[in-house]
Amino acid sequence: MPGVLPAGEPVPTDGALPASARASVGDRGFGVYVHVPFCASRCGYCDFNTYTAEELGGGASRESYADTVLAELALAARVLGDRPPRRVETVFVGGGTPTLLPADDLARILDAIDRTWGLAEDAEVTTEANPESVTPASLKELRAAGYTRISLGMQSVAPGVLAVLDRRHSAGRATAAAIEARDAGFDHVNLDLIYGTPGERPEDFAASLEQVVAAGVDHVSAYALIVEDGTRLAARMRRGELPYPDDDVAADRYLAAESALDAAGFSWYEVSNWARTPSARCRHNLLYWTGGDWWGLGPGAHSHVGGVRWWNVKHPTAYAQRLAAGRSPGLAREVLTADEARMEEVMLRLRLAGGLPLDVLDDAGRTAAARAVADGLLAAPAHAAGRGVLTLRGRLLADAVVRDLLP
Repeated sequence: MPGVLPAGEPVPTDGALPASARASVGDRGFGVYVHVPFCASRCGYCDFNTYTAEELGGGASRESYADTVLAELALAARVLGDRPPRRVETVFVGGGTPTLLPADDLARILDAIDRTWGLAEDAEVTTEANPESVTPASLKELRAAGYTRISLGMQSVAPGVLAVLDRRHSAGRATAAAIEARDAGFDHVNLDLIYGTPGERPEDFAASLEQVVAAGVDHVSAYALIVEDGTRLAARMRRGELPYPDDDVAADRYLAAESALDAAGFSWYEVSNWARTPSARCRHNLLYWTGGDWWGLGPGAHSHVGGVRWWNVKHPTAYAQRLAAGRSPGLAREVLTADEARMEEVMLRLRLAGGLPLDVLDDAGRTAAARAVADGLLAAPAHAAGRGVLTLRGRLLADAVVRDLLP
């Protein structure tokens, strides 16, 4: 997970949850996230909890990683005990580059989740992948193992942009991998884009969008470049080697994405995500955005069950050592107050096309919502029906709208 972890209370060594949290597990859906922290190389913009072989040294290994994750899964089963979720509706394997693990290991992890809690008959099972880390053969293995969805990091088709981002794949590899995934039988294929990279021209982003559409995928994620402290990209900008991203350029790129994707039959369902059909929407992310429960397996992974949120130790070696000693890998946790839960609901649901029920807001928030309608940031018809739904202009200013609704 990117960013600085919040402070929190210690997690019990056995990982035990309050009875109140266990009593409601899965009432709003249940998923499993699996973090795979390995990367072949570190991209210059990335501050996720990932490690190359050189950074890990001899402290942890890919070869034993699946077994370590299964040890945490066994702990999770003990913690939930006689109140397991009804079924696992979504599984999302992220990273890092999950497909640096052998397909057999990814299959073992999925099989263990199924044996532990049971996968719903229509479960969505996603893995992330870098385009160069998959082949037609490995994609077929993953599909045969039960993976139904794949998310490929494309970022751009412009070689210069890929170079600035320190991406290793060639300009055409992401779309080729997407086509291979479709041919392998994946139900849903996503391509990730990053826009606003220094040196990116409007025609570069237009070409990326054109290639995404041509690849025949049914889901697209597009994010403005964020420069995180501690990354190589941030250091280059501080030295003056590259300019910082421009907010106006980012807004222009977003409008270009909306125009091109809408024309190709995609609809936005979250500010940074578009899908061809409702069934193509990422159900796992929707679980996050709508307050569901999930158990996060792996170093640095976050979990949320019944209003309790916790996060694991970040380094793979410390993670493995805790589990080997029979201890929870949880570093700290927090129990969300009613005000904190309401704040998160406003922040997350407003970003969805379905919008936010206005009765979640207090009086000041509802007054701010009315102002946002007058300013063209929230849709008037939805507001009249009791929901706050961002207009296109509102999507460009989503963070500011949220701040106004939470005075």
